[in-house]
Amino acid sequence: MSKGSEKVKQFLKEKGIPIELVELKESTRTSQMAAEALKCDIAQIAKSIVFTNEAAVVIVISGDKKVDEKKLSKILGHKVSIANADEVKRLTGYAIGGVPPFPHNDNVKVMLDSSLKRFNDVWTAAGTPNSVFKINIEDLKRTIGSDFIDLSK
Repeated sequence: MSKGSEKVKQFLKEKGIPIELVELKESTRTSQMAAEALKCDIAQIAKSIVFTNEAAVVIVISGDKKVDEKKLSKILGHKVSIANADEVKRLTGYAIGGVPPFPHNDNVKVMLDSSLKRFNDVWTAAGTPNSVFKINIEDLKRTIGSDFIDLSK
């Protein structure tokens, strides 16, 4: 198991959240690729999109939605832009396509988009572009410590 996936698995174990971490032969780097590999609807993929400016923020949003940067900027009180590959790795500790909703490097804020509320369980990245785990939406919300916010277009 990779270092990133092991970090996610250990974090969830410490939180008392049982998950099955799955490492696939095929890449799950995009929501579409993950949905195809898992044979589920793209909407059930909880993708983590990293934005930056004054600080890093990770938006966990349904795979069939896009983050509305204007809404996000207004909520945060400053303009944001999507992070590039180097920024994603530096800020979260993970490569693009493998960013889980947690754990991240220090000072990373995580927000949940309300598009995820329509599901009981979602699939999310587990630290690498080919590892995922399924998590109950209430466990996801509780672990992140954030309520749902409308951030999608």
